[in-house]
Amino acid sequence: MHSYYFLLCVLAAWRITHLLQAEDGPFDLVFLLRKKAGAGFFGNLLDCFYCLSIWVALPFAIWLGISWQERLLLWPAISGAAILLERITSREIINH
Repeated sequence: MHSYYFLLCVLAAWRITHLLQAEDGPFDLVFLLRKKAGAGFFGNLLDCFYCLSIWVALPFAIWLGISWQERLLLWPAISGAAILLERITSREIINH
């Protein structure tokens, strides 16, 4: 059952990260959010899938993990799996 929830967390983290980083969202709300974020820390964060996935994965890791050690391991695991999904589904060549 734990792997089922891990998979759900990975898919949700990928979807939310992709929405915030690459899509305009309903009624252009996400586009306006990125525009309002500007060129500072949050604007740069919203421009980078890799960076953003780390922060999107955090609440999923906190929710899914039982101990703080497990949460610390789940955090990069969820982010990394979301990044792998992005690389598999992306049409762009990423040079990071």
